[in-house]
Amino acid sequence: MDLSVLYYAGILIATGLLFGKVAKALHLPNVTGYLVGGLLVGPSILGILNMEGLHSLDVVSSVALGFIAFSIGNEMKVSYFKRAGSRPIIIAVMEALMAVLFVLAAVLLFFLIQGQLTLVNIRFALVLSAIAAATAPAATIMVVRQYKAKGPLTETLLSVVAIDDSVAIVLFGLLVAISNALGNTTDASILMQLLKPFYEIIVSLLLGGVSGILLVFGCRWFTGRGNRTSLVIALLFLLLFVVDILEGSPLLSAMAMGFVFVNLSRHVDEVNNLTYAITPPIFILFFVLSGAELNLGILLEVGLIGLVYVLFRVVGKIFGAWWGSKITKADPVISKYLGFTLIPQTGVAIGLSLIATQVLSPEMGSSIRVIILSATLLYELFGPVVTKIALTKAGEIVSVPKVNQ
Repeated sequence: MDLSVLYYAGILIATGLLFGKVAKALHLPNVTGYLVGGLLVGPSILGILNMEGLHSLDVVSSVALGFIAFSIGNEMKVSYFKRAGSRPIIIAVMEALMAVLFVLAAVLLFFLIQGQLTLVNIRFALVLSAIAAATAPAATIMVVRQYKAKGPLTETLLSVVAIDDSVAIVLFGLLVAISNALGNTTDASILMQLLKPFYEIIVSLLLGGVSGILLVFGCRWFTGRGNRTSLVIALLFLLLFVVDILEGSPLLSAMAMGFVFVNLSRHVDEVNNLTYAITPPIFILFFVLSGAELNLGILLEVGLIGLVYVLFRVVGKIFGAWWGSKITKADPVISKYLGFTLIPQTGVAIGLSLIATQVLSPEMGSSIRVIILSATLLYELFGPVVTKIALTKAGEIVSVPKVNQ
């Protein structure tokens, strides 16, 4: 029996505990400490953990993202949307769309200045910019949890990152279809590219909704704390498995499960307390694992076009969030700070970059993947810190936890 996976898991959790403490001492979010600790013990620096060992823990990422998405869904109460109206949807569309347009314009201008504005590079710009819409909820929710942030900015942020994935998937499908059309692909492939995002969203929401209903009735049947904890885990695991088979979105489906549960059950607070009690080691594993998988070497391969992507995606997110907030007459604190909390980008973006390798030539697809992985490294290291600063300036982090807590 090979028990090496226990060794890797133990090293990762221990690293997370240590660097989480260091991060607190430096008044940084825990998640930043987890990522830096993982980067240090991973293949890029010390090599204490090799890639084979890290791949043996891939399932941890799926489980952690499932719980994080379920938590976000639990924040999406119908009462909030009745009060906020269409505001979160409009803001989510605007920040995602502006990130895409800013990156697209900047990359096309880059090629124009270089004298390389060819049809091939236009297709490259379309696919790369399509990925800019995606925002990672994991780091954001961890910062909100750690500092117990509360207020209009936090409420809007959680709703926007929940909706963001759906918008990103649709935008990606549309721009990839345009890229395929420019590449003279068949009508059938273009149609499939247009329909696939909607298929993914519908399947994910349906499966998540069914799981949420099962959880609502299950909590009426099973009354013990241990039984309810086991029920949540069982349903979430099964949901993630089925969604993967049907090529849906694990994040959207888990969010839908949480959304249905929070709006139909009287046991939300109890179940949330139970899940909060069991998820810390899973989250530590996930973020330290994410840090260990970051490759410092790829930063040297990115070049100017990678820097253009990193910079203009952030500018687009900030501008789009500001504009969407102004359009919907949101609280000034939302228009001022929301964009700065939308920097992190991981899972969905990396998944879309893999699809890009199938759309473009192997060389161009590889270039996009390198750019996205490099951007992920930078966004994940600095995004949580910027999110904390924005929430603090907005007055929604009243006090910073002490180091000994």
